[in-house]
Amino acid sequence: MNKFKIFSLALVASATVAKAQDIKEAKKAIDAEQFQKAKSLLKTIIKAKPSDGEANFVLGNIYLNQSIVDSAKIYYANGLQASDKKSLNYIGLGQIDLDDKNAAAAQANFGLATKDMKRKDVEEFIYIGRAYINSNNPDYPAAIAVLKRALLIEPQNANALLTIGDAYYGSNNQNDAYKAYRDAFTADPTLLRAKMQLGVLLKGAKSYEEAIKSFNEVIAINPNYGPVYRELAETYYKWGRNKTSTAKVNMQNAITNYEKYLSLTDYSLDSKMRHADFLILVKDYKTLETVANKMIAEDKVNPRIYRYLGYAAYENGNVDVAIKSIEDFIKVPSNKVIGRDYLYLGLSKIKKGTNAEGVVDQAAFDAGIADIKKAIELEPLVVEELADLGKALFGKKQFAQAATVFELAVNNKESKNYLDDNVYYGISLYYANANKKDGAPDAAALAKAESAFDRVLEASPTYDEAYLYKGRINNLLEKDDLIIKNYEEYVTKTTAKGPEELAKPATVKKVVEAYNSIGASYANTDKAKAIEYFNKTLVLDPANAYAAQSVKALK
Repeated sequence: MNKFKIFSLALVASATVAKAQDIKEAKKAIDAEQFQKAKSLLKTIIKAKPSDGEANFVLGNIYLNQSIVDSAKIYYANGLQASDKKSLNYIGLGQIDLDDKNAAAAQANFGLATKDMKRKDVEEFIYIGRAYINSNNPDYPAAIAVLKRALLIEPQNANALLTIGDAYYGSNNQNDAYKAYRDAFTADPTLLRAKMQLGVLLKGAKSYEEAIKSFNEVIAINPNYGPVYRELAETYYKWGRNKTSTAKVNMQNAITNYEKYLSLTDYSLDSKMRHADFLILVKDYKTLETVANKMIAEDKVNPRIYRYLGYAAYENGNVDVAIKSIEDFIKVPSNKVIGRDYLYLGLSKIKKGTNAEGVVDQAAFDAGIADIKKAIELEPLVVEELADLGKALFGKKQFAQAATVFELAVNNKESKNYLDDNVYYGISLYYANANKKDGAPDAAALAKAESAFDRVLEASPTYDEAYLYKGRINNLLEKDDLIIKNYEEYVTKTTAKGPEELAKPATVKKVVEAYNSIGASYANTDKAKAIEYFNKTLVLDPANAYAAQSVKALK
């Protein structure tokens, strides 16, 4: 589903024409994601008529879906004191119960909401279906069941069809979702969200060009329908991410369409925060820092602003501001901390604790790793964000630290970097031991390195250099049988690639390394074999002093 929660657009008759028009306009504003405008309209209605239960309910829904639960409860409580449609407010309380994982209480509230329904009423069923969908703990089968009750009464109710489409979509039933959205738009051609959701289905199926075509059809009907530009922005973003050759153009298209979306919604703090979330996705951190500072000037008390400042400060090189901002956000108990918060905090501490000269503040580094582990507990695929850090440490020859970073990712087969991370992990552990100035190699660490290359070969059997590194690892461990086995495998695999590969200077150097290592391993047990391999080296590299001296010593 979309990142924001969708509201029902059921338009119902009301006591007065003026009130009906205001409610209709408020619901249009909600559908257009102009939430500030909707709040203002609804508060005007309530001020003029405090007994309006529906206006209180719809306003409570806005606050609830923005996670401002206390305000939502206030308006639901006010609505229950109303004389007009007060029972709708039980549905709002029921959604709060669902959010609290109290299904029994939710059922009780939904029962109160439907107790006095007339035989042909459907509105309550639609709102209850929406509550099941919008809950933090969605129950799509329950939503579908209650919405089918509405459709039995009124089969062509466009809003019921739209809502059941959302329930099918949430439960990954794409076929029924498509049919419901199509039928909703057929029943009410002004219901643009239903037509837009057809494009959302295409986006989810990674048919990005078809999705864009579908969204443009919505724009052709109403170029001022804001939500479609957000969907376009997200489609261009996903297309750029999935096809790197299109990334530059599509990321810019994503940003342009998101700015268009913002221009057609309200420039509330909430919409600016959604904008900030999107800037993080497209990695536009310079703009993010500007937006975050503007938000602070407008609202210094909203803690999410410090999240954005922290992210932007890290990406723009100011790690002290990043650490302070994110810690200020995390320490507030009421804030909902996500994995990315701990990721950025950890990255910031690690950047502070390592420098280009190779100096490592181990305490700062370890603190950063601890934070990143917290991030992974919350969001396992956050490991995909660690590759750049690991490679940067590797480039600075901080091999032990690079290995620690890559180790966090190497067992997650769902990661898009799984193969690459295992290669770097194995190589980092190897160099961390090969470059030791004193003390014996760490056998446990080298065993982990060998296991990493085994995972590489399982995922990519043609990655022949894995055998080369396994040979090197066992060289450090002085395990002659495994040195011979792995280097011979490397030579066999490389030779099979043909003369063109064997003619490359880099390949010749590695094959020479293999022959010399195999020769050295045979030297104490089979002199003839040892001489055979040293002579193979001399065929490729007649000036190789090590091979020449070894042959002379063995004769």
